[in-house]
Amino acid sequence: MALRWGIVSTGLISSDFTAVLRTLPRSEHQVVAVAARDLSRAMAFARKYDIPKAYGSYEELVKDPNVEVTYVGTQHPQHKASVLLSLEAGKAVLCEKPMGVNAAEVREMVATARTRNLFLMEAIWTRFFPASEALRSVLAQGTLGDLRVARAEFGKDLTSVPRAVNRAQAGGGLLDIGIYCIQFLSMVFGGQRPEKILAVGRRHETGVDDTVTVVLQYPGGVHGSFTCSISTQLSNTASVNGTKGTAQILDPCWCPTELVVNGEHKEFPLPPGLHWEFNYQNPTGMAYEAQHVRECLRQGLKESPVIPLAESELIADIIEEVRKIIGVTFPQDFPNH
Repeated sequence: MALRWGIVSTGLISSDFTAVLRTLPRSEHQVVAVAARDLSRAMAFARKYDIPKAYGSYEELVKDPNVEVTYVGTQHPQHKASVLLSLEAGKAVLCEKPMGVNAAEVREMVATARTRNLFLMEAIWTRFFPASEALRSVLAQGTLGDLRVARAEFGKDLTSVPRAVNRAQAGGGLLDIGIYCIQFLSMVFGGQRPEKILAVGRRHETGVDDTVTVVLQYPGGVHGSFTCSISTQLSNTASVNGTKGTAQILDPCWCPTELVVNGEHKEFPLPPGLHWEFNYQNPTGMAYEAQHVRECLRQGLKESPVIPLAESELIADIIEEVRKIIGVTFPQDFPNH
């Protein structure tokens, strides 16, 4: 049985995700509808990707009985409304990261999914790459001994991307790319809550976070650290060190294809992309995430065992705490004003 997708929004990330779904067997994945706030954009998108239905509002899409799961690819501040709309219409949801602008938004979405007994997952695609899976099995086998330190860096100059520096759009490094570093540390340390969070940050002139360095202390005195930046290129690697060795995920750490364990180098080639033009790096790796959602839904699961909802809440808590320390707020933090 094919999983029937409805695509919410026609931006760059939705384009890549839809193109990737088109490379997968039609017996497993079908895009049955797309919606944009402007019908002509939805229609153009539907023509490009051969989607049978195009809607000029998200409300119409979630009412379509043929849509089984929605993919929410809207801008950060619109995630909550799109997710709640989908859940209230009885649809399963895969929401692009960050799921919410702040922890309160994430908790509201999680609570709604649980109340309605529906599947919800944050689209942290990195977790599903074979290189990430290989690292998890290295950690599970104890190859690195007792863990001591994990580190991650993700930086790119995004200052020319209007959304990335726009406070009203919840721009800045933490929500856009820092989340990849946090999910890595959280994966390495088994989704534990850090006992202590230290942070320093530089703010962009628009008020969003520009460059941030964070140290997380976990139970047992192990610690993780990361730096994210939207104004400079960093190494874009991630590593974990234990008493018996080191594992490193090479650039690009957010969509990894290479893992080095104690000096031994392994490559994990990506699925083919056929003839589509893509917007982001290693986009065909989205196929792993899409397949995972299908497996979860076919097994009747309401959340992913790889990115459980409690971990999405934890990641949102960490980001929020760091924002408090460095003094970055968004309009969504003051909903009653």
